[in-house]
Amino acid sequence: MAKREIIAIGGSAGSIEVIRRICLALPTDLEASVLIAVHVGASDRDLLAAILDSGGPLPASTALDGEPLQEAHVYVAPPDHHLVIDGHFARLGRGPRENMARPAIDPLFRSAGISAGPRAIGVLLSGLLNDGASGLADLKRCGGVTVVQSPLDAVQGEMPRTALLASDIDYRAPARDLGELVVRLAREEPGPALTPPESVALEVAIALGRPSDTPTIAGIADPVPLACPACGGTLSQVRRSPLRFRCQVGHGYTAEALAHEQEGSVDEAFRIALRVIGERVVLMEKMTLDALQAGRATAAAGFEQRSQEYRRSAAVVMEAALKR
Repeated sequence: MAKREIIAIGGSAGSIEVIRRICLALPTDLEASVLIAVHVGASDRDLLAAILDSGGPLPASTALDGEPLQEAHVYVAPPDHHLVIDGHFARLGRGPRENMARPAIDPLFRSAGISAGPRAIGVLLSGLLNDGASGLADLKRCGGVTVVQSPLDAVQGEMPRTALLASDIDYRAPARDLGELVVRLAREEPGPALTPPESVALEVAIALGRPSDTPTIAGIADPVPLACPACGGTLSQVRRSPLRFRCQVGHGYTAEALAHEQEGSVDEAFRIALRVIGERVVLMEKMTLDALQAGRATAAAGFEQRSQEYRRSAAVVMEAALKR
């Protein structure tokens, strides 16, 4: 009998305890592979697999590139690598970051949809911003089942909340019920297979490290007058919903993640503007004093006037910064 054979789980801040609870509920005869992507820094220690392996009924390990997927086994994405599914194999990629993260959740969900379609389950847990939302939408486009942790139950409800807004999520549940729900879904007969969009497969390839360039991105997105915060390249708007962007290098952003990154750039621009204007004020003051000492009253008056103009400009910039 057909079964759901892939359980893909993604989370960020506040998700580790929920992942542990889900894994504790998984039976030893589970006829599915479990793959987990959690946001960690490139220099972070790889501890999650050891925690799950020692504290749960199923063996858990950090995923290795190219290893065959086994039933009743938990695979965890290592730091600084995207974890994706390629047929019946785990693959690791160092493609561009998505939503400032590597590993990112979206590539795992997309690859689950491409490789398993209706035989895949995607589970999105607690976290900030909205990595995972577009991946769940793509998994559903491929026929997979989508689950989110109830936002009010999550330590950080932003990721599950934005996923609920981005697509028609099949199930939501609090942490205490997610394990039982996942087990039940894994034992159900899957729905009909759907044809995955080619653009979804292309984004999985980018996560694996496929070279990305302008013609490649043009196949899935249209240029917009926005710059990539990571590399400064031109961003293009991905044609599939929810609203997302990619640059020619392949860096990917949801609209919310892009706005979050731009916020820091705007703050830095204000700081630079105030510093430059302040330096001009100091310079004009010194030039005024020098002109007075040299008996050049007209020049001194001109320098003093410019100094006052710079002070007014600084006040305007400061007022704008405080109103943000």
